[in-house]
Amino acid sequence: MIGPDSDTAEILDHLRSLRSPDNIAGMGRFGIATETALGISNPGLQKIARQIGKNHARAEALWASNIREARMLALYTFEPKMLSADEAKHLADDFNSWEIVDTAADLFVAARLEAELVPEFAADEREFVRRTAFAMIAGAAVHLKKEPDGILLAVLPLIETHAPDPRNFVRKAVNWALRNIGKRNRHCHGPALALAEKLAASPDKTSRWIGKDAVRELTSEKVLARLKG
Repeated sequence: MIGPDSDTAEILDHLRSLRSPDNIAGMGRFGIATETALGISNPGLQKIARQIGKNHARAEALWASNIREARMLALYTFEPKMLSADEAKHLADDFNSWEIVDTAADLFVAARLEAELVPEFAADEREFVRRTAFAMIAGAAVHLKKEPDGILLAVLPLIETHAPDPRNFVRKAVNWALRNIGKRNRHCHGPALALAEKLAASPDKTSRWIGKDAVRELTSEKVLARLKG
């Protein structure tokens, strides 16, 4: 039975014992990188993460294994207060899947690295690194409830700048970031909707898609009712 005292080798052996070829095939259909996958579901990995607890050094070793499940487990068990910007950048060098990116983005926000990493990652030409910037914005809009709205409104120009990026994993994250800012509260809704409407009228195809999709959600009855509540 694995637990807080389990070392990296024991955890990797446990993960390998849970390998499921059928699940690996299913993951591929959802755009998950499966080259090193064992086929363990994320809820299953989250359960293991609770069993072993957070341990920064061990998480680093799990990440170094290059196994998909071990890397997800590492992201669940890094200690946010110990994570440095340089370490986050080193992790980003290995990003190869949207699920790794989105999980890491939550970790980076929890570590309060968004101010440094968002502009740097957005400027990075690598698809998954740029996605990380906008996944962080989307996460910050939801999780950093006590932060001033101005911090999020200040990144709207960054969203506009990168809206023309046609790559699938980037455009979806840019759209996600814009929608989450707009849904944060009434104060954020107006500026986000204004940008969405501007993008919806853009001659650029990708910007137009991002804008129209964001306008659709930000003007929906469900969102408007929640903002009025």
